[in-house]
Amino acid sequence: MSPEAHSAPRSLAEALRARDDSSLAALLRSRPDLVTPVPTDLTQLATRAGTRASVLRALERLDRFALQTAEALAVAPDPASYDTLLGLMAGDAGDPAVAGALPRALGTLRDQALVWGGDDRLRLVRTAREVLAPSPQHPSPTGLGPTVQEATSGMSPGRIQELLTTAGLPSTHDPVSAVAALTALFTHRKKLARLLAQAPEAAREVLSRLVWGPPYGQVTAEPAAHLRWLLDRGLLLPTTPGTVVLPREVALHLRAGRAHRAPEPLPPAVVPAATHSPRVVDATAAGQAYTALATVEELLKEWDEGGPAVLRAGGLSVRDLKRTAVALDVSEPVAAFWVELAYAAGLVASDGEADERYAATPAYDEWLEQPPAERWVRLAQAWLAATRTPGVVGGRDAKDRTLSALGPGLDRSAAPEVRHRVLALLAGLGTGAAPDAESVLARLRWERPLRGGRRDGEEDLRSRLARWTLSEAELLGLTGRGALSSHGRALLGAPPAAGSGSSTAEAPGAGSSPAGGHGAAEAAQADTSKAGAPGSPTSDTPGLAASGTPGLPASGGPGDKLPVHRHRVPDRLVPLSGPEQAVAGAAAARLLAPLLPEPLDHVLLQADLTAVAPGPLRRPLADTLGVLADVESKGGATVYRFTPASVRRALDAGRTAADLHAFLTEHSRTPVPQPLAYLIDDVARRHGHLRVGAASAYVRCDDDALLNEILADKRAAALRLRRLAPTVLAAPADPATLLEGLRAMGYAPAAESAEGDVLIARAHAHRTPPRTAPEPVPDGPPAPDATLLAAAIRAIRAGDLAATTPRKPVGGPLAGGELPRTSSAETLATVQAAVLTGDSLWIGYVNAEGAASQRVISPVRVEGGFVTAYDHTADEIRTYPLHRITGVAELAED
Repeated sequence: MSPEAHSAPRSLAEALRARDDSSLAALLRSRPDLVTPVPTDLTQLATRAGTRASVLRALERLDRFALQTAEALAVAPDPASYDTLLGLMAGDAGDPAVAGALPRALGTLRDQALVWGGDDRLRLVRTAREVLAPSPQHPSPTGLGPTVQEATSGMSPGRIQELLTTAGLPSTHDPVSAVAALTALFTHRKKLARLLAQAPEAAREVLSRLVWGPPYGQVTAEPAAHLRWLLDRGLLLPTTPGTVVLPREVALHLRAGRAHRAPEPLPPAVVPAATHSPRVVDATAAGQAYTALATVEELLKEWDEGGPAVLRAGGLSVRDLKRTAVALDVSEPVAAFWVELAYAAGLVASDGEADERYAATPAYDEWLEQPPAERWVRLAQAWLAATRTPGVVGGRDAKDRTLSALGPGLDRSAAPEVRHRVLALLAGLGTGAAPDAESVLARLRWERPLRGGRRDGEEDLRSRLARWTLSEAELLGLTGRGALSSHGRALLGAPPAAGSGSSTAEAPGAGSSPAGGHGAAEAAQADTSKAGAPGSPTSDTPGLAASGTPGLPASGGPGDKLPVHRHRVPDRLVPLSGPEQAVAGAAAARLLAPLLPEPLDHVLLQADLTAVAPGPLRRPLADTLGVLADVESKGGATVYRFTPASVRRALDAGRTAADLHAFLTEHSRTPVPQPLAYLIDDVARRHGHLRVGAASAYVRCDDDALLNEILADKRAAALRLRRLAPTVLAAPADPATLLEGLRAMGYAPAAESAEGDVLIARAHAHRTPPRTAPEPVPDGPPAPDATLLAAAIRAIRAGDLAATTPRKPVGGPLAGGELPRTSSAETLATVQAAVLTGDSLWIGYVNAEGAASQRVISPVRVEGGFVTAYDHTADEIRTYPLHRITGVAELAED
């Protein structure tokens, strides 16, 4: 018998049983909660797919048109034919766009196991129907009300007969046939049109107000004449005292058969707002990438000796965030972004000490040694995968507490998916095209329509995430002037854009045949075969998902031979796996490296005690210059200013005046200005003339006149100095406070050790213990990989075989899932006989943990109280203790 001759499936489990392995893999990949833990058989998989939590998660991941299709099935008869569904979606007049997109939407619902059955008997999963069907407590997005049968369920038989009589229908003998007659009248277009033509104008106006929903209205105890006309003919039916409803059949007639006022079969196009030269886009993005690297370095250099304290509840205080913003010369939201980016990349963390503070991690030092392009790739990939969302910093959590940077409560599980999807939409535009932000938001809302309302005046989370993605991608250098750069495209694993567009921008259903039925399925099958051909551009491009499943055969199980509409979804960018990320990161680094400026080994000294760095400096030069001078301005060129305090800082670090002169002479393209040479010599001459040590603290100087000057200075009163000897002053303050006080008075003291040697004051780099980057918080169970999918499907198939294989009766009939029961002697005799005949057996087995299971085995050997057999469930040879086998049964002959 051909597969097509099989009877239609009677349940979702039977429909799943008819699928091939590739189709099951697609289901488990799109609904990963179904595979955690792995179901024992297809019946359990079907049961799990019908649970409320799983169905709600699946519905929330549908696009708008697929969701509208499910909503139409929820108000259609159960079961419904494909033509009935098409009529609800396209209306009496028909809509070519809806007719062309409906096979794809129905295929999506089938693939998600939300709809099952052939084209003549489409069934929505019961839980989905309960969720989507209209009710007074949960109105349907279609705006439709209950059917005549549902609305009259509590009505008296006499009242139903009165409705029939008033509507011009003959009386019936029972209320069931009366409701059926009224339903037949309301579903007959010509008869209902004649009835409505007799309605008063005011009555037709009432119907027009209710037709698109909500279908409920209020009436008084003595309704007006036009309302009484509608009530007497069942065109309005009472639900509760004072409330009436427009029956679904009447509403569909008034709507010309459409379930939705505005079906949206095609996604909104992402519209370019501007187009720039690709070279300009890449150069702008590379400049932003360099700025991102410099900003993160500056942030962690600011925290190099120990950053701000960690709040008791975790995170940065508002004051510390403001200080960080001032230090980076950015706004507070942007400062929060850079702080969170460094945290996501594992470059900053709390040190875990008693006085807990934020500091750079050891990974920061490793990161600094990498080439600039590789450092940028690490930041960009950390941002793409992070669920922590800097945009919510400053907002309020569910307990009305302020959300702080680096604090708890910033994870938004949808962030990585939204970031990736926004950038994928940018990749689908032409090279150099910057999208209109509102068109991107409209596209995202179509792909994932909101389920449930949102607070008035507040944008939904996905829209806010999309806006933050566009701005953060520009800050990070993935985009330039709003357009995706070439290195950003490579980082996503997208192929290079060619001219005007890419296949990634196609609508889900573009390229599919508009015809419904079996011809569409055949066309899709041919299209799929082309996609898997060798040499196909999508076959080896990282980030592009084809319709097949890696690691699974094209059809490793019984095929899905039901007459369904199968359309290949166009390839689109998907998040990359670990190895693919490494390949994409290396490609992005290769593209970005030539665009980044080369580090320089020189500066330009000027007579106004400044030095100009015309570009990025090599690290040793930048580090030394950062100690010798203060940064005055940043931009394309960095301006450093030399001051007495900055020169003294270099001398405190162990440099001599000769060292500083030699350093400036070596690295300046211009002669060392005389004012700068004089400044260095003057500060060096005075540096260390005063010596500060620990008494609590003392000041020592060979020039007692200088000590007299200090004692006479009113500014020294706070230091409470007193003379111990002609060349020594003592103070109750600690040496650090005394040093700062004397420097504030304009002196250049030096700290000395107990032996009288000058202490070299070098910056102490504070590092945390080794820390790992924060793990993203997934949105539900993670998607299974190909290896797990293959193993899960094999286990499900084997378990289903064990559960459904016909077997000879053992004693009395067994309830579903009950293990067979035989005596030890019967078990041993049956197993030994199976070894001789080569037959397979159905056994019940209890393992060492007490878990019971059913298995189909082919015994090979019985000895020493153990049976060695090929286990069809596990697909391998196993050994079982005979005392753990509860019973055996021979399989029935086919």
